[in-house]
Amino acid sequence: MHARGAETAQTLDRGLRLLGLVAEATGGITVTEAAGRLGIGRAAVYRLATTLAAHGMLRRDAAGRLRLGAGLLQLARRAQPLLADAALPALRRLAESSGATAHLTVADGVEAVALTVVEPSWTAFHVAYRAGSRHPVGRGAAGRAILAGRDGTPGPVTSSGELQPGAYGVAAPVLGVPGLEASVGVVTMGTLDMPAIGAQVQATAEAVSQLLASEL
Repeated sequence: MHARGAETAQTLDRGLRLLGLVAEATGGITVTEAAGRLGIGRAAVYRLATTLAAHGMLRRDAAGRLRLGAGLLQLARRAQPLLADAALPALRRLAESSGATAHLTVADGVEAVALTVVEPSWTAFHVAYRAGSRHPVGRGAAGRAILAGRDGTPGPVTSSGELQPGAYGVAAPVLGVPGLEASVGVVTMGTLDMPAIGAQVQATAEAVSQLLASEL
């Protein structure tokens, strides 16, 4: 590789590493902090941040800290079909074994969005939960599991009647996939054997985490 190509590759590598640092810093990161972590000068970080901000990948908040930009949401939405397809087999197994409607839910700003929904095939009644449904991320087992995942807490999280009267939910966060805030869960109108279903949900969330980490 000639000198110009090597320089371009190094710049790209640094830009991607900077995005990774910002993604891991829930409260944002300063240019000085980023420079120290990357082992490069502040001026270089400023140049990287300016370029990434021009493409909507980064932004600077009122305190001057670097945070992820809205442009990444557009990329994330384009990646959603890949996430849905990858998680579908595990969700189908969860729905069949639990007898409850299984779902993969992702964070979109302050909302939680049901990305993939699988209903059990053998039950007389089950919750009809539409893919694309949205609700505040702080309500319901799926959303609160996503919040727990931000702290690295594995779950499971339970809820009762928070989004729909009489509905019970269990969810666990999908951990270990950089840039992804998601949860796996089930919802039903009947009472659940929480220890048993919670273990199934947790195991499925871990399986989805491993799968997505290897696929993405």
